[in-house]
Amino acid sequence: MIHCEKHNHCISTAIKHGEEICNEKGLKFTAIRRKVLELVWESHKPAKAYDILEKLAKEDGAPVPPTVYRALDFLLQNGLVHRLNSLNAFVGCSHPGLHKQCYFLICTHCEEVTECCTNQLGKAIGVSAKENSFTTESVSLEILGSCKTCSA
Repeated sequence: MIHCEKHNHCISTAIKHGEEICNEKGLKFTAIRRKVLELVWESHKPAKAYDILEKLAKEDGAPVPPTVYRALDFLLQNGLVHRLNSLNAFVGCSHPGLHKQCYFLICTHCEEVTECCTNQLGKAIGVSAKENSFTTESVSLEILGSCKTCSA
């Protein structure tokens, strides 16, 4: 994630990106999709689907799990969130639609997630795939360790 002190700004920026992407693609940015995106971005920590479900239940009654999973799938497919497989959780994408080959530095102590992007890594993956006659569908690289604060 990005380092920030103004989560409301990050949330409003994420919502703006969601609206723009949906408008460009002719998709509906429904209230539940919007709310799930807000909840993913609210703390800059990885959000698990059932935690999102609990928060929605407190605010809007009792949504069923498939509703949350469908919203998360929509957000994933449209580049607004990333899924962190090692944590079975989701984080917001700070630059949706720009590229798909990001990697994540995940602190195993405080769960801080930093989204990193380098063209060199994407090129290296492409070269390796080509050398092995492999066609990539998606790339997900998660590096577990300790952030600066937790290492101190």
